[in-house]
Amino acid sequence: MSDLVVVELLIPLAYLLGTFPSAGIVARRNGIDVTAAGSGNPGASNTFRLLGWRAGALVFGLDALKGALAALAGVLIDGHRGLYILGIAAILGHTLPVMRRFKGGRGVATAAGVLVVLFPLLTLGMSALWGAIVWLTHKASLASVIVAVCAPIAVAAAGHPWSDITPIALLGAIVVARHLSNLRRLVRGEELGFAHHDDDPEEGDQRAAG
Repeated sequence: MSDLVVVELLIPLAYLLGTFPSAGIVARRNGIDVTAAGSGNPGASNTFRLLGWRAGALVFGLDALKGALAALAGVLIDGHRGLYILGIAAILGHTLPVMRRFKGGRGVATAAGVLVVLFPLLTLGMSALWGAIVWLTHKASLASVIVAVCAPIAVAAAGHPWSDITPIALLGAIVVARHLSNLRRLVRGEELGFAHHDDDPEEGDQRAAG
């Protein structure tokens, strides 16, 4: 059995790993339905808004771990090709979980977990860029879109082959696609800021729905 066939057989498991509801579990332990409060997105940013930075960091770490585990399994079996195949499967599981009617997170943390396995310094640099944009604008969605666009450009600028640039561009495209609703809210001036912390989940839900 070839390495590629083994990786293909692991795609469903990588997808299921990606569906692990990190934000939902952390929020429920604090008595909140993360899909019904704040922005309604089951991800690290919304968890931060609702529960503070510790809970948000925990969710980010768990979501990144999903991508890293899938990517690590892929690279050990079939090199870069296996990493991208299983990494993308995990990201799709996170963003489009079949058990939750394909209503998942935005994929930023899970994509970061995939990238850190192969390009740790690049991931560190993109994380710094993300943090700087959030600090300046207080908009995590804007920072995420900019980083998603910049990541494949940075890989190309570093001289990596198209076999790396193309799948990373695909990762970025998934992240951007998942942020289209955020971008529309940004244009209308309705996007919640990253620093926004809802002490009252119901109040936050009303603002997000408005």
